[in-house]
Amino acid sequence: MEQNQSLYEAVVHLGDNALILGHRLGEWCGHGPVLEQDIAMTNISLDLIGQARSYLDYAGKLTGENKSEDDLAYHRNELDFKNFLITEMPNGDFADTIARQFYFDQWHYLFLEAMSASADETLSAIAQKSLKEVTYHRRWSSEWVIRLGDGTAESKEKMQRAIHEMWAYTGEMFEQTNAENTEVGKGCIPNAADLKESWEKNVKAVLDEATLEMSSEPWMQRGGKDGNHTEHLGYILAEMQYLPRAYPDAKW
Repeated sequence: MEQNQSLYEAVVHLGDNALILGHRLGEWCGHGPVLEQDIAMTNISLDLIGQARSYLDYAGKLTGENKSEDDLAYHRNELDFKNFLITEMPNGDFADTIARQFYFDQWHYLFLEAMSASADETLSAIAQKSLKEVTYHRRWSSEWVIRLGDGTAESKEKMQRAIHEMWAYTGEMFEQTNAENTEVGKGCIPNAADLKESWEKNVKAVLDEATLEMSSEPWMQRGGKDGNHTEHLGYILAEMQYLPRAYPDAKW
């Protein structure tokens, strides 16, 4: 397959989102508040890792160098990762994790729904398969926002704080790089800006039911898709990439 730089950048961004958020959720395994939710977060993590494999396998082929999904996951440095900043935020307490997942899931569902009609057959197939999984992810995180927001005084306070703190990391979901604009023009990926109105409407509907306030803060954190990350990503990669970097020739 010949190199296609703009499509590669668009695809690797989607793979990085799923990979990093999947790793974050995986950190909850064995530490969940109750067994059922421990298992739920682990399953969502596995869904995301599976999606990351599909994207990074495709991205590897787009390099023109026949790189593997493992090459892209384990042998790139921080500046080469293009994930949203929100996906690398620490788990914090359960409310922090739910707020992070809720905002991302609401965007992810809309993005995959639109990309299901992609002119790129591979992306369309990945989106259609992933949408089934993300439909559950969105329902799960939304139900927990409602349960915590409309629960006890303590759970409401924690959920409201987390909703406000994670808000600043949602802006870059609706901005696009030059490479992504190129692929939007080809009909390969949806225009993220077109999703913002529906995303805000859906987020507000859940927050209203949860008796929580939606943030109106206009200032947003940016940079993830340009390779400018928080200090948290370096720690994730140090853990995630240690084994394949220490033993680069190891085979299963």
